Parts: sequence; C-alpha cells; structure tokens
Amino acid sequence: MTGMTSTARPLLNRRLAEFGTTIFAEMSALALKTGSINLGQGFPDTDGPEEIREAAVRALRDGRGNQYPPGPGVPELRTAIAAHQQRRYGLSYDPGTEVLVTAGATEAIAAALLALVEPGDEVIAFEPYYDSYAACIAMAGGTRVPVTLRPSGGPRDGVAHRHFHLDLDELRAAVTDRTRLLLINTPHNPTGTVLTREELAAIAELAVERDLLVITDEVYEHLVFDEAEHVPLVTFPGMRERTVSIGSAGKTFSFTGWKVGWVTAAAPLVTAVRSAKQFLTYVASGPFQYAVAEALALPDSYFDAFRADMLAKRDVLATGLTEAGFEVFRPAGTYFVTTDIRPLGPELSRNGDGFAFCRALPELAGVVAIPNAVFYDHREEGAPFVRFAFCKRVSVLEEAVGRLRKAFAG
Repeated sequence: MTGMTSTARPLLNRRLAEFGTTIFAEMSALALKTGSINLGQGFPDTDGPEEIREAAVRALRDGRGNQYPPGPGVPELRTAIAAHQQRRYGLSYDPGTEVLVTAGATEAIAAALLALVEPGDEVIAFEPYYDSYAACIAMAGGTRVPVTLRPSGGPRDGVAHRHFHLDLDELRAAVTDRTRLLLINTPHNPTGTVLTREELAAIAELAVERDLLVITDEVYEHLVFDEAEHVPLVTFPGMRERTVSIGSAGKTFSFTGWKVGWVTAAAPLVTAVRSAKQFLTYVASGPFQYAVAEALALPDSYFDAFRADMLAKRDVLATGLTEAGFEVFRPAGTYFVTTDIRPLGPELSRNGDGFAFCRALPELAGVVAIPNAVFYDHREEGAPFVRFAFCKRVSVLEEAVGRLRKAFAG
C-alpha cells in the first residue's frame, strides 16, 4: 500500500482541467536552457525609482507592515489611490469604503469575478485576453464569451499602422439574457490596443441598457503612446455604480514582485469584492503598501519620463522586428508588441503556427517570445501572432533585434 487513495475522478477540479502549466513557465524555462534573451514574460529587467525602493526599506525598518496590515489595505495607500484617481481623472472615491488593496491586479480580478459571478452567468471578455481571465471565470463557475479583436488598418485603409480593432456590433450581439458582466482591458494586453472615447461610450451605453456589471483592467493606464489616451470607463454616464476598476503598482513603478494592486468602485461593489478577497490572500505586501503610497504621489514628471522611456523602447523593438521581416502591430499602449509571423515565409514561420515558431525561436535566433494563440478561445484566430515584450534595457532590445535580423533577414 502506498497510502494513496484510488479514485476514478481526476484530482484537478474539472473547472480547471483545461488550464495546465502556463506558456510563460514553459518559455522562461526554454530561455534558461538555451541562454536566450527572454522577451516573453512581461517584467522589467531593471528596478523602479530608487526613492520608492528606499521607502519600502524604511517601512521594514520602522516596523510598518511587518505584521498583518488592515484587510482593506493600509490607510496611507488607500488615501493615495483615491488621490491618484482624483488628480488623473477627476474621480472621487472614499478611501474608507470605495478603495480595496489586493495582492496585485491578478488577485483583484479573481476576487471581483468570484464575488460577482454565479454558476451559469456569462462573462464577455475581449480575446486575446490575459490568461488569468479564463481561469478566474472558470473558478467562479461562469461561462466566458469571447469577442475577438481583429486586425485592421494599414496604409490601404488610410491608417498609418495596422492595429487590432473591436467590432461593436459583435459585442452587442454577444450579450444575452444570461450575460452578467463585461470584462474590459484597456490598454489591452497583448494587442496594445487602446479603446477610444467613442468605443468606450458605446460600451457604457450597452452596459447601462442591458444592466451589466463591468470590470475594467487598467494596469497599463500610464503606458499610452502617440495620440492615444487612457479614459476610464467609469467616467461615462451610468457607470459609477456598476464598474469595478482595477489598477496596479507593478506595471507603473517596475516593482512587479511587490504584488500591490487595487480596486476602486462604489461602496457596495467594493464590499462584495472584499468578501471574496478576504478568503484569498486575506492581506499581503504590508511594507510595500507604504512605499506604493509614496510612489503614487510622485510628480507628473515621473509618469511622463516613464512613458517616454517605454516609447523609445517600443520603437527600438518595433523597428527591429519590421526590419527582420515581421508584420508589426505598433502598440498604442502596454509594453508588448504583437507581430504576424506569416511574412517570414512558410518555412521560417512554421506555416504560421505561433506555437511551433516560438518553440523553435530560441534555437533559431536566441530569443524567446509568446504565441498569442494561448490568449484565445478560438485558437485559429491567434495562430499566426506572436508577442514580444519591450520592458527591457535598450541594450538588451538591440541585441535581441540584431539576433532576429540575422536569423530572418540574413
């Protein structure tokens, strides 16, 4: 006897049966094995502001946050989040009842879906989508309904750059009597799309008309480029009482390991989300919460410089990928570039199979990327698209594009 019980039922909850090891783990392991430059997973290779790192050290030494912080988050951070929303967007939130600190945006998404979705409810999300969306909808017992963003634009359409576009008619048609919630991500990972005011206004009208709740994932709010602007959906008429907005310190301040995120919403929504969140991590990141409170109060010059730095890195990677032969969708936001590999030709692109291409890329070029198909329910829609991250040092990006040009452009 081994002590193991025998059962015909699989060990893993059937709701999670489709979710195995993430593609990020597979590709990061491949990067280590081959010594490749990892442009797959989206984390910076340098730390954020020194004064914010020192603020965390100071909190540790002063004994602030070393024990359990308050369940909703430390008051200093909740106050700073509310002040940030007011300063940037003119949004007024009560730090005591309308702000909740979470273990990163990923926990905020999980807690919001677990709180607001019941078995059988439909949740509409734009595909390609951040991979935790699907898993969290499944854990809540909901049914995900993807609405696909598709390529459009380009010189022949009078648009300078190709981009991924939301079909509002397709979104409206996806709403049924079972639809509970819209899960909106803008700026959008992985496509880099930033929804326009007109698109957001139409989404808001739809939510009000059909009495839908909305979760907005806005973790890349400070990374918008060119003429794009980030407009919170909650600012539109009728959205204040039905929108859960999610933010994160990791993407804005380049301390992704600290895992500090937050929810802002009307008090009844925050109460609901907190009811689920308290049984997930309960609390997290105590000393880092104090540091993030100071980070959110940094002057506009920090956010402007951060965006300008990422814009320069975007252009290094996008230009290099274009020169290597990829079709590049120049992102209006986030720190990812999506490419179409088919222009490389059938042999080099593995017949447009992003999975096969990304698994071969480390040996071929010494670079790691992520196949976008993992972010789709309709895998065939995402098959030829591959995502590269540019939140790396310029020298690393230049080395990567040099390798890619050598491998694909000779």
